[in-house]
Amino acid sequence: MTLLPAWLRWVLPLVALAVLGFLSAYLYSPGALAITPSDVLVALKAPNSTDLSIPQMLVVETRLPRIVVALLCGAVLAVSGLLLQTMTRNPLASPSLLSINAGAGLGVILAGVFMTGAGALTQSTAAAIGGALSWTLVMWISYRDGRLQKSRLILAGIAVSAFCAALGKASLILDENQASAVINWLAGGVSNMSWKQVHEYWPLVVVPAIPLVWLVPRLNILSLSDEAAQSLGVSVRQLRFWLTTVVLIWVGASVATTGPIAFIGLLVPHLARHWIGYDLRRTVPMCALLGGLLFVAADLLARALAHPADLPAGAVLALIGAPYFI
Repeated sequence: MTLLPAWLRWVLPLVALAVLGFLSAYLYSPGALAITPSDVLVALKAPNSTDLSIPQMLVVETRLPRIVVALLCGAVLAVSGLLLQTMTRNPLASPSLLSINAGAGLGVILAGVFMTGAGALTQSTAAAIGGALSWTLVMWISYRDGRLQKSRLILAGIAVSAFCAALGKASLILDENQASAVINWLAGGVSNMSWKQVHEYWPLVVVPAIPLVWLVPRLNILSLSDEAAQSLGVSVRQLRFWLTTVVLIWVGASVATTGPIAFIGLLVPHLARHWIGYDLRRTVPMCALLGGLLFVAADLLARALAHPADLPAGAVLALIGAPYFI
């Protein structure tokens, strides 16, 4: 690993992502309708053409949105996990283990049950609020004597996640008509993505990334103690506030779009550190790249395992991530 030049460590994941994305665009076609590699090339060359065949239209209207959402969601969940691990100085921190996913999911369930006809933007807002409340509760439980207790953090996250899951199930009992759709959504995946979801999702990914570009050079300081960071002129409280805001927006938008996706935020940051090093100025973009790569690969594997049915990618990610967590 150490013998690989730095440029090759960036090129290899990019090539792997390009290959998997191309394969995902045509493999495991629905029914008897076969999509060929040439159909993908034609669709990519002229996606707005009116002369596209049915297989080429399937590439444009169903496969490409699916790949784009998987790439964006994997990237932001992986970076969110890295930011949480950096902020809490806990290697097990991630959106799923700290109950942000569970709180965001509860917010979407409550919005679906009690706010009928709510749009995707409302769902994203409800998810962000639910994630923020559950994160606040976890942090409140984990603080003692004015300091964050690492030994309490993960246990508090698991407990709050269980509470959110129980409350979500109780809410579904009040509206059984929502149960089927919500159960499919809770599995997590990108099987029903369209360009409508892409257009609603990408601004919530890109806009929070703008302040993060300004904050990244300061992230390495968080590996020090709060006292040492403050002595270097960094407002730790303000930095954590902005990082938390970015994470909550990203996770809320992702959960509202794809459902709760576990383990990317736990697994990928450690892979990125091992692959590129501990300097967060390089680890953050590598984390985004590997996160998108893992989600696209999981979605392709999910289709391969259940073809011609469509297994949720979230289930495959859980099968990968649970043994790693153990």
